[in-house]
Amino acid sequence: MPLFDVYPLYNVTPVSGKGVHVYDENGTEYLDLYGGHAVISIGHAHKNYVAAITKQVSQLGFYSNAIQNPLQHELADKLEALSGCKDYELFLCSSGAEANENALKLASFQTGKSRVVAFSNGFHGRTSAAVAATDNKNIIAPINAQQAVTILPLNDIEGVKRELEKGDVCAVIVEFIQGVGGLDQGSAQFFEQVDLLCKANNTLFIADEVQSGYGRSGKFFAFQHYNVSPEIISIAKGMGNGFPIGGVLIHPSIEAKYGMLGTTFGGNHLACAAGIAVLDTIKEENLMDNTNTISAYFMEVAKSIPEVKTVKGRGLMLGLEFDFEVGELRKALIYKHHMFTGGAKNKHVLRILPPLNITKAHIDQFFDALKAALKAMTETV
Repeated sequence: MPLFDVYPLYNVTPVSGKGVHVYDENGTEYLDLYGGHAVISIGHAHKNYVAAITKQVSQLGFYSNAIQNPLQHELADKLEALSGCKDYELFLCSSGAEANENALKLASFQTGKSRVVAFSNGFHGRTSAAVAATDNKNIIAPINAQQAVTILPLNDIEGVKRELEKGDVCAVIVEFIQGVGGLDQGSAQFFEQVDLLCKANNTLFIADEVQSGYGRSGKFFAFQHYNVSPEIISIAKGMGNGFPIGGVLIHPSIEAKYGMLGTTFGGNHLACAAGIAVLDTIKEENLMDNTNTISAYFMEVAKSIPEVKTVKGRGLMLGLEFDFEVGELRKALIYKHHMFTGGAKNKHVLRILPPLNITKAHIDQFFDALKAALKAMTETV
C-alpha cells in the first residue's frame, strides 16, 4: 500500500540519534539543528529519557483515564515547579493541535461565545478549530472554514480592541514567538494591552506555547518575557522529546465538569514517564541557562555573516533571514554539510531549533558550514 503523498521528503533516512546528532543507514552523522520541529528538547536518546521509558513500558505502557494514574500528578507537580505557573490546572492530551483545539473549546464553554481572534502568519494546528485559527488558506477545508475566526496583523491593537468590543469573541490565541510563520513577535506593549482587553471583554487569552514552551525561549514559557497572565496555555512539542504528548494549562477560574474534555491516549503512563524525564533533565542540566548562553553566542556570530539580513526569534527558537529564498541553502546544508535546518512560511527564513543542550562548538560548526554554503552559492551564480 503506498503512503498518502502529502510530505515533500529529503532523501535522508535517519536510523539512530544521540545528543544533537542523528545517523543515517550508512552511518553518516548529521548535526540536528531542527529537532524535528522543535520536538527534541533534551537531545536524542538521552540516558534519563531512555531509562524512564524503558522502565515504564516494562511495567505498564497504557491504560485509560478511567483509572488513577499517579504519574499524571507527578508530571503536573514538576511542571508547576519548573514553569512557575502555580495558579493553573493541567489537562493532558497527545499533540499540539489537540491542545489548541481543547483550549479553544474551553474558551467557548467558559464565555458562551464562539468567535476567535488570531494573527497573521500564525499556526495553531490542523484540527478543526485550530486550523481555522491558522493563517494558511491552503490547509483550511470548507468544513473548517465554518468556524468564526478573524485574523488580524500582529501589533494591531486597535483592531483587537474593535473586534473584542463587538462582544462575540471567546478567545484571542497568539504565539509569542511565531513558529511556522517565521519567528515574528509582537511588541511587549501589544501583548500586554491584548491581555488587558481580553480581561475587560470576557474573552480568554490563550498562549500557544506548543513550540516556544519548555525553555526554548530562554524562559520556561515565551509569554513570561511579558507582563501578561493568559487564562489558558497550550503545550506539546518539546514536552516529550519525541514521545507524543500535549497539554493545556487552565486557570482555576474555568470550572472543570465531568465530560467537558476527554482523550483516549492523553496522559497515558508511557507519555507521563517521558514527560517527567524531560522536566527532570531540563532542571538537572540547567538547560534554560544553556539556552540563553548559546542564544547570545549565536546572535553575536550571526552578525558577522553579511548575507544575514535579520536574526529573528529568541532563545533557541531562532531564524536567519536572507534576501533570497532558502530552499537551495537548506539542501546544501543537509546534503553537503550534513546538517538539518528548517524552513518557514516566510521563504527567506532559515529556522534553527536545536536540542537545548547544544554547545558553542556545534554553533561554530554550523556557521562554518553556512559560510561555505553561501560562498558556493555565490560562485555558481
